[in-house]
Amino acid sequence: MKRLLVASLLLLTACSTKAGNTTDTSSGDVKSGIGVTDTEITLGVMTDQTGPFKNISTAITHGNELWVKDFNAAGGVCGRKVKLEVVDHGYKADTAKTLYPQLEPKVLGMVQLVGSPIMAALGKNIETDKLTTTPASWSSELLSNPYVMIVGTTYDVEMIDGLSYLQKEGMIADGDAIGHIYVDGEYGANGLRGSKYYAQQHNMKLSEVKITSTDTDLTNVVTGLKGQGVKAILVTTTPTQTGSVAAANKALGLNMPILGNNPSFDPVLHQSPAASALDKMYIVASTVPFSADIPKAKEIAAKYTAAGFKEPPHAGVPYGYAVAEVWGAVLKEACGIKDLTRDGIHFAMQRTTSADTGDLVAKLDFGKAGAPATRQVYVAQPDASAPGGQKYVQQLFEADQAKTYKAPHEK
Repeated sequence: MKRLLVASLLLLTACSTKAGNTTDTSSGDVKSGIGVTDTEITLGVMTDQTGPFKNISTAITHGNELWVKDFNAAGGVCGRKVKLEVVDHGYKADTAKTLYPQLEPKVLGMVQLVGSPIMAALGKNIETDKLTTTPASWSSELLSNPYVMIVGTTYDVEMIDGLSYLQKEGMIADGDAIGHIYVDGEYGANGLRGSKYYAQQHNMKLSEVKITSTDTDLTNVVTGLKGQGVKAILVTTTPTQTGSVAAANKALGLNMPILGNNPSFDPVLHQSPAASALDKMYIVASTVPFSADIPKAKEIAAKYTAAGFKEPPHAGVPYGYAVAEVWGAVLKEACGIKDLTRDGIHFAMQRTTSADTGDLVAKLDFGKAGAPATRQVYVAQPDASAPGGQKYVQQLFEADQAKTYKAPHEK
């Protein structure tokens, strides 16, 4: 069940834009434009099917696809069915820049755009083209772009909430030393922003270790953190790098908690050399694990199994469904104001002050410019016996420090 409370205004009047939002191919009295015909609405998916985040990206796409099937079976919106136009950039910004001008003229908006470097490369284009976009990248730095709709919280807030959980459980304390290993770039930097804030609030000594996306053996990095006496290791890394950190943590006899942002874990690690070293890991995310014991997650898990996808279950599936669920609510609001143009979609998104996805993701409020739509997270741990490879150990919560934290572009 989803609930969307929005404020309605008078029908928007069109203004000339480069993207052609004033094109009127209306069916009845509903204004429409790019990506919309009398029978279809096309949404774009720019994903990573062949790069370092292919597993989570493919899972998110499957979640999008399950929602499209359900949404269309229920009648679609404004007399139109939704379809997805999917392209693979392989997590390469140059490839994405080549694909974007081919995809942009075909779509009303982007239901998925994977990767911080991809968003950095395309951010100005998205704003110029008024293309409301949901990134599968959760950096609060992206919220300076008014056309970005992050479904979930951001990397910095994930870290703040996650550190609060570790402290509540007695794994770290005020004044402790902690180490943060992070990938060079916006993904890593935004996770670090959160750990810095929390460390300052609790008089903790934070050791920062920046790595590149191609680094694979992090044994020396973990050894260095051991020498600094850290009580926990934070990772804003690729799954492969997370596995290396976990393996070194065990091999060196540290056995300290490892706290990771949501893209840092992949269930494929259960089949890696790090498999026996994942018991100390905690993953923070505002989306549920695939195996979550809530009605909506169970429903989607059953649909995923019935659909016969070849890939194993993954937390990206319920997230992809939740993202599309929010898009469905926005589309319905835009239909209600009789404006299925990019301007109409942007208007509907901005007025979304309570979007409910059945707890697949925390309730979302897009009404405050520059602010994360939620500050709540689940905490999960790897579990090879659970479908999707992880189980949650903490239901949705928001740390006190997350409430007081101000995101970089928050008004």
